[in-house]
Amino acid sequence: MLSSQFIGIDVSGDHLDVAFADTDRVWRIGNDPAGLAELGRRLSRLERPHVVCEATGRHTRLLANALARKQVALSRVNPRQVRDFARASGRLAKTDAIDAAVILRFAQTMQPAAVPPATAGETCLTDLVRRRRQLVDMSVAEKQRSHGLDNPQIKASLEQHLAWMTQQVAAFDKLIADQIAAEPRLSRRAGLLASIPGVGPTTAAILTAEVPELGQIGNKQIAALVGVAPFNRDSGHKRGEAHIAGGRLSARCALYMAAISAIRCNPALKSFYLRLKSEGKAPKVAIVAVMRKLIIIANTLIAEDRAWI
Repeated sequence: MLSSQFIGIDVSGDHLDVAFADTDRVWRIGNDPAGLAELGRRLSRLERPHVVCEATGRHTRLLANALARKQVALSRVNPRQVRDFARASGRLAKTDAIDAAVILRFAQTMQPAAVPPATAGETCLTDLVRRRRQLVDMSVAEKQRSHGLDNPQIKASLEQHLAWMTQQVAAFDKLIADQIAAEPRLSRRAGLLASIPGVGPTTAAILTAEVPELGQIGNKQIAALVGVAPFNRDSGHKRGEAHIAGGRLSARCALYMAAISAIRCNPALKSFYLRLKSEGKAPKVAIVAVMRKLIIIANTLIAEDRAWI
C-alpha cells in the first residue's frame, strides 16, 4: 500500500503557505480560486497527496471544498497540538512559513487520519449552530452588563437588545431543526443522539455539527477530541490531579448541560454519578466523568447506527 504524501498548509484569510516534503522552500499562494487551482495542479503530480492544516474555521472553507472536488485527503488538526509539537522540536519562532513546515513535520510524525468532506448540508448546519452560539454568548454578555445599572435609558436599550437576541436564538433553533430535517443523514445522526436521555435537540444539533468524527474514531480519541479526557500530572513520586484540557469548546459546553440533565433523568448515568460521589469524588469531577460517558455513548450509537434502548 502506498504511503500518503503529506503536504503542510498554514491557512490565513488572504493566503496559504504550502510546505512539500521534497523541498525546503515554502510556497505561498492566494486563498482564492486562482491560488487553489494552482495548488490543485501541483497536487495532481503526486500519487497519494494528503493535505494537513490547522482547524481555523471559515478560513479553511475554500481549501476544503477545492480538495473535496479533487478527491484529495484532508486532515484538520488542533492548533494547540501543532504548537506543542513545535516547542518539543525546538521551533520557538513563529511565522506563516515556519508554521507550514511544522505542520508538515507534525503530519509526517503523527500520521493524522483524513476526515470525510462535509456536504453542503453539513456545512450549512455548522454555520447555523455557530451563529446560534454567538447569539447566546452575546446574550450572556448583555445580561452581565445589565447588573447594577441605574441609567434607565441604558437599561431599556439592554432589555430591547436582549429581547431581540432571544427572538434570534428561537429563529435559529427553527432554522437548525429545518436543516437537520432536510438531510436524511443529519436527521438520523441527530435522532440517535437525541434518543439518549439527557440529550435534547440543541445538544444533538451541536454534536452533529461540531463533532462529525462521531462514530468514525475510537472512544478515547473522541473523548480527547471534545476535551473531556483526563490527562495525568504525575512525575516521579509526585501524583497530581488529572485535568481535562483543549478540545472543542462548543461541544464541551453542550455536553456539560446534557450531563446536568442526564444526572436527573437518565437512571444509568444518575447511578454512575452517585457512585462516584459516594467514592469521594468532587461533584465537578463526577460531572466531567458523566460528560465523558455521554460522548462515548454517542460515539457508540453513531458507530452502530442504533438508538438508546
